[in-house]
Amino acid sequence: MRALREEEDGRALRRDLAKGLREAVKPYAERASNAALSIPSHGSSASPALRPAIAKGIKPQADLTARRTGARVRVRRTPNVRGFSNAPKRTQSRKGWRTQSYGNDRWRVQFGKIGWFDDAFNGVESQAREAIFRAMEDMARRIAERAH
Repeated sequence: MRALREEEDGRALRRDLAKGLREAVKPYAERASNAALSIPSHGSSASPALRPAIAKGIKPQADLTARRTGARVRVRRTPNVRGFSNAPKRTQSRKGWRTQSYGNDRWRVQFGKIGWFDDAFNGVESQAREAIFRAMEDMARRIAERAH
């Protein structure tokens, strides 16, 4: 009973469950980061670099709310990268993005790698789901062990 009282408020339980869920999807976040770094570059040496900035913003996230409990891989916006705050979304868009050519007033359309983020998860949905279920089962096992 003492062990259950320690878990009663659930803080440690929620913290550990969130950590377990993030760890479960961490390999898939790394896959997405590698996909971001594989976006083709056409020799631009502008600073700060676009591809590493996108890759740095890819993080595993755990949600522990009543409506949504689970884990996902999230890409943050890149507001400090040359004024291109929506870079993760635009670099995988079929439409590309408009940019001004250096040295004149002409605008052009640039394209990244279409679907780089989505394609990083093709074929691994079932593995990710199993990893998340394993993390949740570990937490249930922890509660059951403490109850005895």
